[in-house]
Amino acid sequence: MNIVLFEGAAFFPRSDDRYQHIRKVLKKGKGDTFAAGVVDGPEGTATITGLDDAGLSFDFREERPMRPLYPITILIGFPRPIQLKRIFRDVASLGVASVWLVGTELGEKSYRESSLVDRGAARAALVDGAMQAGSSAIPDLELFDSVPAALDALAASDGSDLPSAQNAGGAVRVLLDTMNPDCNLIDAPLDGISKNRPLVLAIGSERGWTANERKLFREEGFVVCSMGSRILRTETACTAALGIALARSGLMDGNQ
Repeated sequence: MNIVLFEGAAFFPRSDDRYQHIRKVLKKGKGDTFAAGVVDGPEGTATITGLDDAGLSFDFREERPMRPLYPITILIGFPRPIQLKRIFRDVASLGVASVWLVGTELGEKSYRESSLVDRGAARAALVDGAMQAGSSAIPDLELFDSVPAALDALAASDGSDLPSAQNAGGAVRVLLDTMNPDCNLIDAPLDGISKNRPLVLAIGSERGWTANERKLFREEGFVVCSMGSRILRTETACTAALGIALARSGLMDGNQ
């Protein structure tokens, strides 16, 4: 954790992972400070006011506003549940503003029934990724039963400042695929990605896209890009593609 995030009371019970991290990893005691932030709120410094077997209490001093996430929506075909938590952490640490999980025609239907999202573990993984990145901003998460449902939501954006759809009406739309790509992702039109020109990046599940889904994406203005001929795991494709997109768009330089 490079920042410790909290909501509500400034107290972590002994059973909380954050208590364990501060006491055993950071080796902090009463009067010590640590980097802290409010979930989706300001960042600053916490000073420990109490630490015992019951828990840890602290005072929080706000020092700067929440830093915005990058104007990127990543649309992901439902992966294996064991991969999903890692994907959530990675994309949150890389700073995407929104994650859309989408059922695909070739995707395993049982993956969509995973309790990971329902029991709050998905949110926890996104928060973990944000804490790793030293950020208080948490990506939005939305679920869709199918590619047509996701594309309908994308088309419904009217160009207003919608955090979940990432102002998708004026978005740069990229479909990652090894079948008949228009270009390599590194050559895609990613210059100038910004709040007014966000990126929607679609990455398939382990079995990829069907011909019908490819057709639907193209009809909605997606450019088909590859990262070479090698077929990657969904989690590998997510991190690699986001790294390329962030570098090519200039967002890593703070240009939003």
